Amino acid sequence: MSTGVTVSSMSTYAILGCGSVGHAVADALTAEEKDVLILDKDESRVEALRDQDLNAQQQDISEDGVVEAVADRDVILILSSDVDANKDAVRAIRERGGDQYVVVRASDPVSEDELADLGADVVINPSTVIADSAIRSLESGELEYKARQLADILRDTDGTLAVLAHDNPDPDSIAAAVALAAIAAEYDVEAEILYDGEIGHQENRAFVNTLGIDLHARDETRPLSEYGALALVDYAESGGNEIDAEVDIYIDHDEPETAIDAAFTDIRKNVSSTSTILTKYLQEFDLSPSETVATALLYGIRAETVDFKRDTTPADLTAAAYLHPFANHDTLEDVESPSMSPETLDVLAEAIQNREVQGSHLISNAGFVRDREALAQAAQQLLNLEGITTSAVFGIVDDTITLAARSKDIRINIGNVLRDGFSDVGEAVGHAKQGTAEIPLGLFTGIETTESNRDTLLSLSEEAVRKKLFDAMGVESSSSAGSGSSESSNGT
Repeated sequence: MSTGVTVSSMSTYAILGCGSVGHAVADALTAEEKDVLILDKDESRVEALRDQDLNAQQQDISEDGVVEAVADRDVILILSSDVDANKDAVRAIRERGGDQYVVVRASDPVSEDELADLGADVVINPSTVIADSAIRSLESGELEYKARQLADILRDTDGTLAVLAHDNPDPDSIAAAVALAAIAAEYDVEAEILYDGEIGHQENRAFVNTLGIDLHARDETRPLSEYGALALVDYAESGGNEIDAEVDIYIDHDEPETAIDAAFTDIRKNVSSTSTILTKYLQEFDLSPSETVATALLYGIRAETVDFKRDTTPADLTAAAYLHPFANHDTLEDVESPSMSPETLDVLAEAIQNREVQGSHLISNAGFVRDREALAQAAQQLLNLEGITTSAVFGIVDDTITLAARSKDIRINIGNVLRDGFSDVGEAVGHAKQGTAEIPLGLFTGIETTESNRDTLLSLSEEAVRKKLFDAMGVESSSSAGSGSSESSNGT
């Protein structure tokens, strides 16, 4: 039904049923100098409303006369506590061809559906409205409380704050660390951002280099115990690595595999990025982010949600909207379109050639690889193939079989899949969307690795890796491992 008007242009209103809810709405509209007509069947109530200089008339809203009474009104708010009377009013207005914008009060989910079927444009259930308002107030109050706790820890920090991102950090982890360092600076606390592993993905390197983010490899700095305080951000993906120091701050959007005992903990599984959480803290602390911080956080949110196409929540969207005017969008474009290194291109080509697909699951062998991060990039690229929801690419890096996996299948947790498949022969870490596994080549095959037998070991391990991974995914591998022949049945 098209009313031909919008809320901003609506100028005349009728309120049908003026109990406490209707009265509150009438006061709000008249305060905005709106033209408001009030209809109520209670004569004494109507007289009281008139004494307040409100335009009120006595009318039983369940009777047909209500249609003529509101014929010249643009918006009709039917707010009586008598839901049957509200139904009668909606029915009468619509049956007589009234095309006004109708907002009506319900009492429960059943009456909500009935009123919508009668033609109401908006149906309001006060219980739902109150519950939603209570939840919003609770969330706001919790954030305020958490912000006070975080501020107390920063005030009490004597020395440098170590902010540890997860292993081989991605944009979300790096951006969250940058934001926490900026908040710490407001409390005159110097922060160092640390990481284990390497920043290998060319997009991540472009992100760090373009924004001039100062990161420190953990093995090149002092022990964590020598810092004034320790914060872990977006750390769950590290798979519960042992921390040789007390943790003061832990902030993440995923539960860690192993519980982390921290003085301050904020884990919010109802958002899709840790960058979103840190953005909310910036707002709570009333800190306008610098261009670098805003650009980093916006990129962190976009990267984690694949440009808002994966598991995006309203909180992620509102955080991104807040950051948008502060960010440098030319820099974002540069970061998101880095050139692909020749080795990454070679690894991707090898992975495409050797892919095996079973259903929506793809596994491929990229052979001997110098840069393990190229495997992760190849897995991400292969996830974009039509019909593919889970991809895994493995190769030999030095004397280790390294496997990188990506998934957009909500039915599986790819980190758990890798742990189930390879924890008995190697190490596996990850979460629902991505993970990695490393297996000593000689341990996996039972043969000592030498320069002369590496090709043989790769051949021996290839089919076993595929089988273990497909088994962990719950699908059956074809017998033609490495040939890519099963691809034809997938139509890609």
